[in-house]
Amino acid sequence: MLGDGYQRKIKRCITIRKNSMNEILHISLAFIGGVALGTLFFGGLWFTIKKAVTAKLPALWLSVSFIVRAGLTLGGLYGIGMGSLKFMLIGVLGFFIARFLVIHLTKIYDEKQSNLKMEDSHET
Repeated sequence: MLGDGYQRKIKRCITIRKNSMNEILHISLAFIGGVALGTLFFGGLWFTIKKAVTAKLPALWLSVSFIVRAGLTLGGLYGIGMGSLKFMLIGVLGFFIARFLVIHLTKIYDEKQSNLKMEDSHET
């Protein structure tokens, strides 16, 4: 028996869960943290490739950089997750959005640097 009342008048309790202000804040922080981790990871990769081209031991640069970047990224995503898959996935989404952001910004930087080098070579 569900209760004392007439069976047809008993309605199932439907709760609509609204996001509280704290949850919206946590979602925003998880996204921003993912963007920061992605910027660190992909920006570090770009920096490593730039340095490895002229380094005496490029394999050392690449391997140490990968270990540091992967460790920081995995630890950061674990911290962002706070034991919740939802927050971790939001952080991963921010991480991948940062990939496109870093690609765009590094293209602009590289184009400016190559234009400056071309101008310097034309002046001399």
